[in-house]
Amino acid sequence: MLRILLINPNASVATTEMMVAIARKAAGERFAVTGATVPHGPPMIVDPDALAAAGPEVVAIARAHADACDGIIVAAFGDPGLTEIRAGGMPPAVGIAEAAMLEAAGGGRRFGVATTTPRLVAGIDASVALLGLADRYAGTRVTPGDPHALVADPARLDAALAAIVRACIAEDGAAAVIIGGGPLGQAAQRLQPLFTEPIIAPIPAAVSQLAARLTLR
Repeated sequence: MLRILLINPNASVATTEMMVAIARKAAGERFAVTGATVPHGPPMIVDPDALAAAGPEVVAIARAHADACDGIIVAAFGDPGLTEIRAGGMPPAVGIAEAAMLEAAGGGRRFGVATTTPRLVAGIDASVALLGLADRYAGTRVTPGDPHALVADPARLDAALAAIVRACIAEDGAAAVIIGGGPLGQAAQRLQPLFTEPIIAPIPAAVSQLAARLTLR
């Protein structure tokens, strides 16, 4: 059985456990999924400085586990450390932002992003551009209020995200909407049945992309 290591750049073991559970469900019996959490930093990344600081920690974990896994998922919506992992001769790696964007844009679809972290929007825009998807990008919408308080209240989180997902579709013309954030993994799954348009959950998207890469090796 091939082994996937999910690295959480948010310094929260509880969040890692949640994301690993989602990844395991997506992987089924094809892969064994384990998790690792960065030892330093905030429990939820909400600004560019924290995202950048997480990169070296993610790379260190990847390097330490390189011989014990067949593929790596970087599970923060900003993919910190992904470029360095790929350049470092380590196992194949995907990031949840990149994977979600590629899935959302499939078939030429116009897509948007719904998230809780306003200070990371510029980075999301930059990631879209780097992937060559700017012509399909409807933009990012952000929930109002403090991201930490919102994530701590699932009912409020779901309602706030649903509202901006509707705006992405009705006002921005998105044909698919990404729920942008590793800690939002459960919310993404809860929202999917509420819409006829595809709601892209980044963790399953990353599992699918990595599985395809590993199968082709």
